[in-house]
Amino acid sequence: MSQPAKSGVPEPANVPRAAAQRQRVRQDLAAAAMHLFATQGYEATTVDEIAATAGVARRTFFRHFRSKEEAIFPDHDDTLVRVQAVLDSADPHEHPLDTVCRGITEVLRMYAYMPEVSVERYRLTREVPTLREREIASVARYERLFTRYLLGHFDEGAKGYGDDDPLLAEVAASAVVAAHNHVLRRWLRADGKGDVEAQLDHAFDVIKATFGTAIGAGRIPSRGPAPAPTTTVSRQGEVVVAVARTDASPAQILRSIEEALRRA
Repeated sequence: MSQPAKSGVPEPANVPRAAAQRQRVRQDLAAAAMHLFATQGYEATTVDEIAATAGVARRTFFRHFRSKEEAIFPDHDDTLVRVQAVLDSADPHEHPLDTVCRGITEVLRMYAYMPEVSVERYRLTREVPTLREREIASVARYERLFTRYLLGHFDEGAKGYGDDDPLLAEVAASAVVAAHNHVLRRWLRADGKGDVEAQLDHAFDVIKATFGTAIGAGRIPSRGPAPAPTTTVSRQGEVVVAVARTDASPAQILRSIEEALRRA
């Protein structure tokens, strides 16, 4: 039987030896599970076989994973920690959507580190519904994390949505994750070829153009002069004149004009 390919992401610098050893065991178990699922089928593969192929005992397997389907996603927990660190260490004046996009890029890099492993995992998740459900649950954790972050970083002076804050935060977070998933799947279907980060950056531009005006750079006071209103509307006789910032959305411009007409 051929040996399974190694899986995982680069080991972080300055990781204690015990933690590095734990990560290697998890990656070896993940590689063994994926190899066996691919060669003899998911249903036919047992935990004992995965452990034996990785060269560890059955009890070692269960120190790392609760089930065999969980074994081929060994990196999500560590990646979630790295994503949280991106959010926690963000410059308070950085646009929150930029921060979230940097966070989801950590997830993309997890997949892009070893393209051949990710492509094989993608094939397996498409064939085995249980694995697909496990991956969906893992991705949902990032979406919840981003929703909480965005909800805490609305610019009070740049929007007037009030009770719709949770809606906007959840929709924006979902859009970022959906953009990531779309780019990732397209890259995986192309066998991991191409500059996937550049593709994701383009998707981010679309997301930020859509949501960027309602979510600002937090509640940190600006050190410079206050920014101009998103849209300024004046009525001159029978003509309504609107002056809008370049990042104003069409919906915001229309809303400002409608309010001006109602006041006329």
